[in-house]
Amino acid sequence: MSQLPPLNGLRAFDVAGRFLNFRAAADELGVTQGAVAQQVRQLEAHLGVPLFERLPKGLAFTSAGRSYHVNVATAFEALRNATDQLKPEPGKVLVSVTPTFAAKWLIPNLPDFSAKHPDIDLRILATEKVSSFHSDGIDLAVRQGMPPFGAALNAHLLFRQQVVAVAAPGLVGEHILPVSPQAISSMPKLHDAHDLWPKFLDLLNIEDKGGRGLRLNQTSLAVDAALFGQGVALVSRFLVAAEIATKRLIQITPQSLSGEQDFYLLATRNSKHNAAIDVVVAWFLDQAER
Repeated sequence: MSQLPPLNGLRAFDVAGRFLNFRAAADELGVTQGAVAQQVRQLEAHLGVPLFERLPKGLAFTSAGRSYHVNVATAFEALRNATDQLKPEPGKVLVSVTPTFAAKWLIPNLPDFSAKHPDIDLRILATEKVSSFHSDGIDLAVRQGMPPFGAALNAHLLFRQQVVAVAAPGLVGEHILPVSPQAISSMPKLHDAHDLWPKFLDLLNIEDKGGRGLRLNQTSLAVDAALFGQGVALVSRFLVAAEIATKRLIQITPQSLSGEQDFYLLATRNSKHNAAIDVVVAWFLDQAER
């Protein structure tokens, strides 16, 4: 088993490699420039490989030093992340949501949260992948699906799935509401990754399966395209409730698609002792009820 290099030397090398300057590294580490240089020299002696070229006005990596620094920096970042997860900061809550949920519901509602809870550091992880409570260090997650989600999770219902067809007033034009199936069939359609148009047109008894139109990989982009009059979008009604209320979008037909893929707020049953998590859960439920 190979012996680990001196950790002080690795730390000095990590910081010096970021600045390529011993003086700047010393300022960050709170030691003397000579101490940093000595720790790096000891690391080089241990490895038997020069890591830096000493220049008149700083440092330059050797080829070995550059590749070694990438790995060392990654290792220190992993240690920092592991420590953050082990010792969560009081008042910090990390929530995993999809980009569409973040853009169309959470961010518009955040001013209310900030006004009511200025002491809580709410952090948003917007991603299409399913985040892990353990490896990603999240405290809460908004997910669309059907319970049970697992014995280790508490699930709070936020919104029932109710998918509606919406379009900008300019696209609806002179059509009488609700728009007729024939007119809907001829309208340009906006597709997202959920590909719900075939089901929706079946609901309206329209033979056209809606294959034509602009295709986008996220529902939020389909909503934005609808706002600019580029077509009809299918979207969960709560995501566009504000746009419908202000008449920036119009629900063109009363029919809606419902299903078992509702929206839930998930938290671990044995969550870290963090009272802020309970406050965030209560706010989500209250805001969703409104």
